[in-house]
Formats: sequence, C-alpha cells, structure tokens
Amino acid sequence: MKATTGTRYTATAITLHWAMALLILGALCVGWYMADLPLTPTRVRLFNYHKWVGITILSLAAARLLWRLFHRPPPLPEDLPYWQQRAAHATHWLLYAFFFAVPLAGWAFTSAAGFPVVYLAVIPLPDWVPVDEALAELLATLHAMLAYSLAAVVLLHIAAAIKHASEDRPESYMRRMFPSRAQVPPPS
Repeated sequence: MKATTGTRYTATAITLHWAMALLILGALCVGWYMADLPLTPTRVRLFNYHKWVGITILSLAAARLLWRLFHRPPPLPEDLPYWQQRAAHATHWLLYAFFFAVPLAGWAFTSAAGFPVVYLAVIPLPDWVPVDEALAELLATLHAMLAYSLAAVVLLHIAAAIKHASEDRPESYMRRMFPSRAQVPPPS
C-alpha cells in the first residue's frame, strides 16, 4: 500500500470524493422529487437520469475503493480521541458500503420492475434479477431505505467535518479534502 504524504488526501482521492458527493446529492434530490410524480414523460426522463447517475456512482465507488486499497489515507490527528478515530473509520466504511448497496438495490429494483437500464441511452446493462412485481416492490422499498440511510450517514459525515473544521487546529480537517489551491479560511 502506498503511503499518502503529509496530511492531505491525494488529488485523485479528492476528485473522486467531490465528484461522488455532487452525484449523490443530485441522485438523492432527483430520487426524492420524482418518487411521487405521476407517470409522465418527465418522470420517465428523471428515472433514466437517476439510473444513469446511480450507475456512475457505482462505477466511481469501485474506482474509489480500488484507489483507497492501494493508497493509504493521511493519518488522523494524534490528539483526536480514540472513540472519534473509531467513529471516523466506521463511518467511512459504512459510506463505502452504501456507495455500492444503494445503486445495486436500485438496479435490481428496475430489473425486477421490467425496466432495463440503458446507460446514457446507449449502453444496455444486463438485468440481474427476474421480472417480478412483488420482488420489485420489495426492492423499491429496500432502495429507498438504503438511500435514506446513506443520506443520514452523509449528514453525519458533514456534521463531523464542520465540527472539526470549527476547532482551532493548525491543519483543518476540511483542508485535507479540498484541492490544494482552494483557500479554506482558518477557524476564527
């Protein structure tokens, strides 16, 4: 495993983090909005966009996990209490689990519902569960529960980052995950 130098994440890790953050936020917002829309061309279009973003998240999650397996993240500050270190590690691995579980459950749901995923309206992806209305309902519920759980863990992650960024530390936690040219103001 390649060690990360200094207290910052690599440019690749930072890029994957923020790309996924934006895509997950977009997928959650679109998913929440479209769920109660009547069946119209707009809803069908939003479902397709949602599926494309989900497949993109799944692909980026695989790339991110591979990167993480071969590039050790910067160490947490030594003065961070042990329980917070454990909580940070657990939260990160829980996020990784959701990065895979949410899109896979969505893909399974759409397969069971009989609506194939055609990525970017060009690349047909295989259905990996049979068409089954009862299974589709179960998987729709599972997908929604996983998505709400992901949203809750993301909010916890953001809250922890803000809490630590507001502390008077020489190297803010937030700066670890911002591009090096970004100027994150020091805590006041």
